[in-house]
Amino acid sequence: MAANYNNSAWFYDRLSKMIYGKALVHSQVCLLQFIPPESRILIAGGGTGWILEEIANIQPSGLTITYIEVAPKMMELSKKRNAGNNEVLFINDVVENVPLPDDFDVVITPFLFDNFTEGNFQKIFAHIHNGLKPGGIWLNTDFRLTGKWWQKVLLRSMFLFFRTLCGIEANKLPDIWNTFERYGCREIEKAPFFGDFILSVVYKKQIRN
Repeated sequence: MAANYNNSAWFYDRLSKMIYGKALVHSQVCLLQFIPPESRILIAGGGTGWILEEIANIQPSGLTITYIEVAPKMMELSKKRNAGNNEVLFINDVVENVPLPDDFDVVITPFLFDNFTEGNFQKIFAHIHNGLKPGGIWLNTDFRLTGKWWQKVLLRSMFLFFRTLCGIEANKLPDIWNTFERYGCREIEKAPFFGDFILSVVYKKQIRN
């Protein structure tokens, strides 16, 4: 069963700022400069949709965006965002239920994969990977553990909170970053945030020979 972020839609952004300041926003915005003009974009797990406005600030037109978000209340907020003259298709569902074409130029997964157990993460990763065309770029931002004690404490607290309130299935991080490597995604750029607890990476999907 999908996590129900409806319960946190009204305070989600404010809560994230209380805990992380602007780190969650900056970690995602820093990747948007890599979006080529006229791109077909998949955003999986867009949350409250503020990223649509940030994209429009950089490229106010010419983009075709498929925006997938499972929580109806999050989707309501997303639809109110100013996406400029970019075309946005809103889909209220889990990404694994959505048939994806295989020609997206850009995939954006902002703090998506930390919601899942390892098995479900691997299935969802493969599904999204198939939707990204060879040579396309994947903008991923998520948490990671680098050995600092406070990271484990904060991560454990987050999982407990969102498991209780929103029903997420995960209680630990899946093997996010090594999975990109196993799929042959080439790292183009990366930036750490919030004491290395958050990592943003630009990947390029391998072109088939």
